[in-house]
Amino acid sequence: MALFRTVSWHEPPMLVEGETVLLRMPQMADFAAWSALRERSREFLVPWEPIWPVHDLTRGSFRRRMRRYLRDVREDAAYPFLVIRRADRALLGGVSLSNVRRGVTQTASLGYWMGAPFAGRGYMSAAVRTLLPFAHTTLGLRRIEAACLPNNAPSMRLLEGAGFHREGYGREYLCINGTWQDHVLYARLAGDPIARLPGFETASLVPFESGREMSGPR
Repeated sequence: MALFRTVSWHEPPMLVEGETVLLRMPQMADFAAWSALRERSREFLVPWEPIWPVHDLTRGSFRRRMRRYLRDVREDAAYPFLVIRRADRALLGGVSLSNVRRGVTQTASLGYWMGAPFAGRGYMSAAVRTLLPFAHTTLGLRRIEAACLPNNAPSMRLLEGAGFHREGYGREYLCINGTWQDHVLYARLAGDPIARLPGFETASLVPFESGREMSGPR
């Protein structure tokens, strides 16, 4: 039955194109831009993320990250993307689908981060709206889940604008910045509408030819 089928890629999937942003799988060539943006955004991101490993921004750690990403994609376990501004190819942040569950579930978890210089400009909203057709159509996921801290009003607005519904409250749901913290739980189904706001993203998929760079020894 198609319901139980998983996705199998011979290469990493593809570039997902929106109107203002591109979603692309990371490559080793992204290390300098990625590490610089993460370091510049450390103070901004720390309250919303798990504790960063000591060597998180080193080249060796990034190489291991790339290997894990490639394995996760080929095993249909997770789909990580960098968010790239279409106009000038600037790196803005990242968005991912993780914890993919198949069988009778067909569900994944949405995660995202935005570099401090680009926050509050609508780029992450554009990225999530670009990702959703890929998630629901290409990957065949029926349900996308997300969670955010109760004091993260911008994230709540982003999710609700993308058609997510608040479904509950998770006590001590995730360990963020070293503390187990409550989260507001959201989800959207494939049939849930996305609000037609100005700047609404339409997405298209193109082959990701440069994916071969990730498959060699590092």
